[in-house]
Amino acid sequence: MTYLTIADIMPTAKSSLKPPCHRQVMIVAGEASGDMYGAGLVQAMQRKLHGLTFCGVGGKYMRQAGVKIIYPAEDLAVVGLFEVFSQLGHIRQALKILTGRLRRKRPALLILIDFPDFNLILAKRAGKLGIPVFYYISPQVWAWRSGRVKTIAQRVNKLAVILPFEQAFYEDRGVVDKVEFVGHPLVDAVHPTLTAAEFRQRHAIGHGTVIGLVPGSRKKEISAILPDFIAAARLLRRENKGITFLLPLAPSLDIADLNLAPADAANLNIRIIRHERYNVMAACDLVMAASGTVTLELAILQIPMVVAYRISPLTYFVGRRLIKAKYAALVNLIAGREVVKELLQGELTADNMQRELRRIWPGTEEYQKTRQALAKVSASLGPPGASANAAALALSLMGKAV
Repeated sequence: MTYLTIADIMPTAKSSLKPPCHRQVMIVAGEASGDMYGAGLVQAMQRKLHGLTFCGVGGKYMRQAGVKIIYPAEDLAVVGLFEVFSQLGHIRQALKILTGRLRRKRPALLILIDFPDFNLILAKRAGKLGIPVFYYISPQVWAWRSGRVKTIAQRVNKLAVILPFEQAFYEDRGVVDKVEFVGHPLVDAVHPTLTAAEFRQRHAIGHGTVIGLVPGSRKKEISAILPDFIAAARLLRRENKGITFLLPLAPSLDIADLNLAPADAANLNIRIIRHERYNVMAACDLVMAASGTVTLELAILQIPMVVAYRISPLTYFVGRRLIKAKYAALVNLIAGREVVKELLQGELTADNMQRELRRIWPGTEEYQKTRQALAKVSASLGPPGASANAAALALSLMGKAV
């Protein structure tokens, strides 16, 4: 939804514009994964060109990378078509603040990461000010609202895509010179520092099966998905008391956000671990995972999973009629087939989760087949260097060829 200000409808004389600040960049990421990818891009750009300063919208990772956060990403993150209305106040305020900053400071570049309904408005405003726009990580136009391809082509100077099929998708729709596949940044990021055996020894985990619980990074995701994961964990522990459950806590969450009963954590042997995300994942034999970036992280680690997701019934009802993608999980979209089982909406039950995990249990033929399929998905993400490749494209838009 676009909100106009007086400055938007008043003509701006070119001569009155402030000269661009050649060492300043604005970057906007409204999601947890975008915050991580944005931090990697910022660091890669700084390695290539010293003296750059960054400001914008992000979270913990971008802040750690040196970005001055002028609006926190967690105030904008939302899941669902209709749930966005609860955040309209924050969205309007953020647009006003960022637009004002663009006019006052005239950064040399605006970098946008996914988050299209917000970012495409900002891209239009930057274009009116003569600020080049670099879009890193395409909106999911291949899944729904493909009409946005035209809008992206009009408002964006360069688009760096990270999924192997996206460049061809844009080229088939006439967007050729502006789009480039740079590889996936997770290929660089997903590197455990401990082996599974070392991690288990450090945390005094026995020799039984280890199952990960990864219910997402947003509070609404947690409340919608984690109770079913816990119920499935109860069923599995009744069969096998030797199972250990690992729950990597997202940086955006506190333990209280899990709403997990202490008795469940103790009786089910659930270990909540905050700072070792990839070590936790790599130590798992199987994972119950929310649909999202985590499915690609697990694919890179070749950890079999069952993917789950649940949103409001109204959002799901409308979405199923708008979304053209055959699958919800990124690993399945990239593979072009169901590599991992998806349990969506009412299909997400404790019984279904237990049954699907048992089907791919370690030692079975299905377990090995799943690992092999995940390895192929991982290989299709490209070689390391996505952030460096994207940084080179971004700097070229600033007139700093590298």
